[in-house]
Amino acid sequence: MKIEKTALRDVRIITPARFGDERGFFSESWSKQAFEAQGLRYDFVQDNHSLSEKAGTLRGLHYQSPPHAQDKLVRCGRGALLDVAVDIRKGSPDFGRWVAVELSFENGRQLLVPKGFLHGFVSLMPETEIIYKCTDYYAPECDGAVRWDDPALGVDWQLQGVAPILSQKDTNAPYLSDIDNLFEYRG
Repeated sequence: MKIEKTALRDVRIITPARFGDERGFFSESWSKQAFEAQGLRYDFVQDNHSLSEKAGTLRGLHYQSPPHAQDKLVRCGRGALLDVAVDIRKGSPDFGRWVAVELSFENGRQLLVPKGFLHGFVSLMPETEIIYKCTDYYAPECDGAVRWDDPALGVDWQLQGVAPILSQKDTNAPYLSDIDNLFEYRG
């Protein structure tokens, strides 16, 4: 399992090894032991699976606030997506900065998105599946979103001028400056 740092401290790209032959491949997509060998300690309790029927479906930027904040390990089961993490931890040297990583069935990459980061993605192909592990259960009272096109963040969704397909939640999401941000950077 290859674990790479990104431009944002604490966000990692995980690429599990694939062992293949004429039948296909086998891959260990998560290993607590491999993570802990790299100093990464996570207790995942829930898996989520989402399908985006059309390319250009944008979901995000989402978060779950304390006391039910979630770390996420995100991968693509089919198709391709651009996965985005934005640091919103007050006091972080990376506050407001973002990273975008293409995840696809083909490249097998995963993105580790810690608590205190907004998370979102846009599908790059029709029928794209996203699968992710979470370290806390979904708690509707802690569910939140920030506008995907917040100019203060300036995320490049690589849409090439095409309007994304959005939910009502994402269309009506507030700007980062309008939310009660409960995340603190702890060094």
